[in-house]
Amino acid sequence: MIGMEYKSREWAKRHAWRVAPERARAIQEELRKEWEGSDRLPEIRTVAGLDAAFVLTGSQALKKRRSRWNALRDANRAIGCVVLFRFPEMEEVERASAVVPLHFPYIPGLLSFREIPVLLAALRKLRKLPDLLFCDGQGYAHPRRFGLACHLGVLLDRATIGCAKSLLLGTHAELGEEAGSWTPLLDERAEGERIGAVLRTRKGVRPIYVSQGHRVSLETAVWLTLEVADGVRIPRPTRAADAFASERKQRFLREHA
Repeated sequence: MIGMEYKSREWAKRHAWRVAPERARAIQEELRKEWEGSDRLPEIRTVAGLDAAFVLTGSQALKKRRSRWNALRDANRAIGCVVLFRFPEMEEVERASAVVPLHFPYIPGLLSFREIPVLLAALRKLRKLPDLLFCDGQGYAHPRRFGLACHLGVLLDRATIGCAKSLLLGTHAELGEEAGSWTPLLDERAEGERIGAVLRTRKGVRPIYVSQGHRVSLETAVWLTLEVADGVRIPRPTRAADAFASERKQRFLREHA
């Protein structure tokens, strides 16, 4: 059942998703004007983690199809997953997934055009939109300062945080070994602009890379990420979404073997 909140929103119609890379970059630049990097948070009662998986049955390069059947048989798929928790208890209350055709190829810096359509499809299946979204990807720490977490946050007008497993760009000082240690992530190409944080969620493990998505300051993003961490390197919301996406992908493969 779709919540009333969804019925009045036009967030899925802001722009086309099947666009050329040049147009995709232009859309990022246009929407970035709406980005908010300071705290405008509601009372946070629910948080969710989001992630996507892909079923690739062939090259995503453009090629002529011989028939509609071949197009359906060979089509790549995106699987989007969302896991919702009550906050601050971090009790899981709901999860949803969706599978849609995958039309956008992998292009560094344009991950949002590949993942957001299926993430929106999964979010539509929830009874109510979460107060805060944790995305498995970059936010402000992006070449155009508009990664997946920013893009999704602007479309939904929702608070979002990017929690990436790997570094896309930027440099940082030495990081302390204790859990909770963090240091700013800087873009030296932009006069040392602070674009995110390198955060140690557990002693002795590799850090994660936290950046603002939308309607949240960097300090608050770091604090909230630590609030949902549970002693494992990857925070619980995105870790749960990643595991759910892997399970959903394996089920899809079994069903279509």
